[in-house]
Amino acid sequence: MNNQNNILEFGIKRENEERRDGGCAVVFYPKKQKYAVYKNFKNGLLGLYGGGFDENEDEEAGVFRELTEESGLYNFLYTERIDKVTTHYHNSNKNVNRIASASCFLVVLKNDDLQPTQLEEHEKFILQWATKKEILDNWQSRNVNKDYDHWIYFLKKSINRAIKLGYDKTSMNF
Repeated sequence: MNNQNNILEFGIKRENEERRDGGCAVVFYPKKQKYAVYKNFKNGLLGLYGGGFDENEDEEAGVFRELTEESGLYNFLYTERIDKVTTHYHNSNKNVNRIASASCFLVVLKNDDLQPTQLEEHEKFILQWATKKEILDNWQSRNVNKDYDHWIYFLKKSINRAIKLGYDKTSMNF
């Protein structure tokens, strides 16, 4: 993790990295006191909803579009931009090395109502509700190549914010 021009950098630089800027959402539902993540059918990975931005798409609009398309969640009570970083990682869904400018938003849900999802061919996953411990354990057990460092950073920062705002009443600060 380097601090260059006040933008944090995560991961390991790899050969043949493709640029694909995007973002993700840390989604919290106060009624359940749990976080919405996806569970990948291929490898059991728990992941943050998000993806690449369309050309000329606003960061916030792109993250919320991806979140709704992939999870079906749409009824947001509160949203806040958490941070933006540079990250190097291997995208296991598409089997490609990436470099990205990645933005993260905290999303607090009004309810867990769902609309139909619009998954792409490579998106083999389902919505799952998890605690911060379940999510972190899942990522840390797979993070040998530093592919999830930016997600860990985003999750920790988002949880601390959700606690401060009074939504997350069961997690402890990092």
